[in-house]
Amino acid sequence: MYSSLTRATRPPVALAAAAQLPRQWLPRAFLATSTRMSAPSTAPETNCNIDQATLGAFWMPFTANKAFKRSPRILAKAKGMHYWTEDGHKVLDGTAGLWCVNAGHCNERIVSAIQKQAAALDFAPTFNMGHPLAFEYAHRLCQELMPGKGLDQVFFTMCGSTAVDTALKVALAYHKARGEGSRFRLIGRERAYHGVGFGGISVGGMLPNRRAFGPMLPGVDHLRTTYDREHQAFSKGQPEWGAHLAEDLERLVGLHDASTIAAVIVEPVSGSAGVLVPPYGYLKRLREICDAHGILLIFDEVITAFGRLGKGMGAEYFGVIPDMVTCAKGLTNAAVPAGATFVQKHVYDTFMGATPGDGIELFHGYTYSGHPLAMAAGLATLDVYQDEGLFERAAALAPYWEETLHALKGHPHVVDIRNLGLMGAVELVPRAGKPGQRAFQVFTTALHKGVMVRVTGETIALSPPLIVEKGQIDQIVTTLSQALHEVA
Repeated sequence: MYSSLTRATRPPVALAAAAQLPRQWLPRAFLATSTRMSAPSTAPETNCNIDQATLGAFWMPFTANKAFKRSPRILAKAKGMHYWTEDGHKVLDGTAGLWCVNAGHCNERIVSAIQKQAAALDFAPTFNMGHPLAFEYAHRLCQELMPGKGLDQVFFTMCGSTAVDTALKVALAYHKARGEGSRFRLIGRERAYHGVGFGGISVGGMLPNRRAFGPMLPGVDHLRTTYDREHQAFSKGQPEWGAHLAEDLERLVGLHDASTIAAVIVEPVSGSAGVLVPPYGYLKRLREICDAHGILLIFDEVITAFGRLGKGMGAEYFGVIPDMVTCAKGLTNAAVPAGATFVQKHVYDTFMGATPGDGIELFHGYTYSGHPLAMAAGLATLDVYQDEGLFERAAALAPYWEETLHALKGHPHVVDIRNLGLMGAVELVPRAGKPGQRAFQVFTTALHKGVMVRVTGETIALSPPLIVEKGQIDQIVTTLSQALHEVA
């Protein structure tokens, strides 16, 4: 798979390492040897052929609508690792869309599967009915993604937000079915992102996502964030410092009493908050505390599942098995919207045993649960992951990704760099009184140079498709380097 990457074409960080340059020289050496990876020519300020009247109708999500519509950034097509704008400008995708196109854009096997399914069965309800692909995909996911770990049931949803709300509802109903209806509290974590449903924003810990929407769900509390720049800045992979932060759950148990707590939900790696990587031992200790107090543990793996960390799930990577896992994004390679909530057998069996006769065990679901097109896309996506060895490929590329990304240490405005698997973040110092402005300018500057990155607050977040080549990793980081030098 990597045979074409000869010594002559090794990227700049590999060359610097081979020369055993001092660490503090690495960024300069990186720039000096990266001329072959110079970024594409600058794109025009706007590439939009859509008239203003048409632009006005779409209320865009998580977007400064007025600013965007003054200077739109419009993508027209995609293939593999690239997007193209309406005027033909080629843009390298450094973010897998929104953390989701893990197998690359417009994969022919996935496209063909969707097209064939649309012609054969466009929709079928899964309320008291079914269709073959939903059962087949659920079975394969449980058998192949993380076999032998008890995550033997899957509930299909529409997206990550609905997968999270499903998990929270299952947690509450599970304890009630066990005769412990007093367990109504849900514990999230500061700086967490769990989608935009009321359940997700309640357990989430990102202020802008919460402040306009009232008091949230009752009975919710939050663990401290795992991130502390003073102790963790420029960690490669998991920080050594911070496992003790899991003990904050014991504080909440002492405050509320374990008999009132239904579940704890965390992202194994917090993506939208800026790739906040858990300290060594943190997740293991959370699992132990949950077990000691009868609390369910939910992993939100909407980003980390399907190869982002080189494994089927982040749970496998960290060696910590939760009671439920939520996922979406890579579930269908984002070709058709879908989400899923994996559930441990003991949770599912509790519902089956608590319901008398042939009654409905869970009054919950969505019109599009197990949608035929999503299931066709998912099955084809799973085949692509396996046949092309994309999870293993991500694991093999991770060390190179880490070294290349950390070459940006010492660049203007950079105060931290974080990474795990094929996730990365470059955090910047904000401009006084203008939070987020500098990072957003780096985003637009990189885009004009032909690389799409993601901006979240003061952080540039990166998550390329798992098909990324080493030379494309070089291009992403070289372009970021140029943008950081250009942005004041």
